[in-house]
This record gives sequence, structure tokens and C-alpha cells, in this order.
Amino acid sequence: MRCENREALLAAALVEAADTLTDGFETTAHLRRVSDRCVELLGARAAGFMLIDGGRTASLAGSGEPCDLALDLLRAQSGGGPCLDSCGTGRPVPPVSLGTAHAGARWPVFTELALRHGVAVTFAVPVRGRGPLLGALNIFTAALPSDAQLVLAQILADATALGLANHHAYAHCRTLATQLQQALSSRVRIEQAKGMLAERWNTTPDTAFLTLRGHARRHQLPLDTVARWVIERTEEATRLRREPGEGPGGRS
Repeated sequence: MRCENREALLAAALVEAADTLTDGFETTAHLRRVSDRCVELLGARAAGFMLIDGGRTASLAGSGEPCDLALDLLRAQSGGGPCLDSCGTGRPVPPVSLGTAHAGARWPVFTELALRHGVAVTFAVPVRGRGPLLGALNIFTAALPSDAQLVLAQILADATALGLANHHAYAHCRTLATQLQQALSSRVRIEQAKGMLAERWNTTPDTAFLTLRGHARRHQLPLDTVARWVIERTEEATRLRREPGEGPGGRS
């Protein structure tokens, strides 16, 4: 691969890893795309991510070619492997010769499967950036990687961590914004319903509100639901009756 092409591919990979501020974002699909980039940039047999939550494996995602190899190698680590080691310590797992590891009974299930698929070396780097540990990126190769490849893998893992953290913050802000909008809309409907009832009954808005609230509480309904009935003049709204006895010390 020519140098300028490699640099362009790396730039595209970093942009893709950080491009998570979209409404249709899906974590597994995103990590699969980044894994494909890792394979292409590092000349690896496969690559995959293991994300953790509360110290437990939360999700797995791997490169698409060869079909399912990365996912198979990640799943085979349930009893031990580079991803689990990196997630457990929060540190990189340096390149490991799988032949040597298998002979020494290190990660036996994982190493047997990896060797069967022509993977000779593996290493893992943490996915954390500057924030909490999110998981690990595992690279599977046919030969010992160079120092530059190790650095590149960590850069891609850091960019991925940044993208995931940004999406989490974005999704949280969107949720808060939606909740705030719903609360404001509900308040507007309640005020509108108060005004309509006050005019209909020739009473004060406070008395109308007490009736709305009392009806909602007695029937275990959201106040906004009762307000909608009033505004939309539904059949349910006809059940509301002004009750002069209601008040701060009454039956509300």
C-alpha cells in the first residue's frame, strides 16, 4: 500500500471511529465497520471489540471477513483470552505467540480455535481514551506486528472510545431535551385546560386546577391525560364536575 493511500485510509478510519453523533447510530454495526478498518490498516486476519459494563461482557463486534471469524475468536475467550485480560487490567496485552501459549496451556480453548484458523499472534489494547474503560480491541494476525502497528491499534481504540463516549453524551442530551419538551408541552396543556374549565364554570383557574388534579388522583390518571380530555372535548371530559368542596383541605 502506498504511503499516501495508507495515510488517507487512516484518516478515514479515525473519522469513522469518531462519527457517532447520529440518531440512527447502532453500536454493533459501528464497531464492525471500525474492525474492518483495523484489518485493512494492520494487515490482520481479523479484529474485534469486546465491550464491558459493570465488569461483565456487554457486547461483541468483529470484522466481517473471513465470515464470523472475529466473533468466534471473541466468544472463545469466555474462559480466558487477551480481551478478558486487557479488560481486567485496563492495560494492553502485548503480542502473544499462540503456538507458545497453547503449548503452555494458556487460554486453551481460544488458542486452539485461533491456531486452527491460521492465527499465529494476537494482542489487545484497551478501549478507554481519557475516560472509563469501555472494553478492549483484539487484533488477530498471522505474523508478529511491528511497534508502529501496536501504536496504530491503540490510536484506533482511543478514537473508538471517544466516539462511543460522545454518542453516550449526545444520546443523554437528546433524552433530556425530549423530556423537557414533553414537560413544557404538558404544562401548556394543563394551563389551557384550566382556562377552558374556568370559563365554562365561571370560576377561578385555581379552582379549575383543583378539579383537574382531584379527578386525576381519584382515577389514578396522569394530570396531562385529563387535561387532554378537556382540550379535545372528549366523552371522558364530561365526567369532570366542578366540586365546590374541593380545596387545599377538601377531597383533592
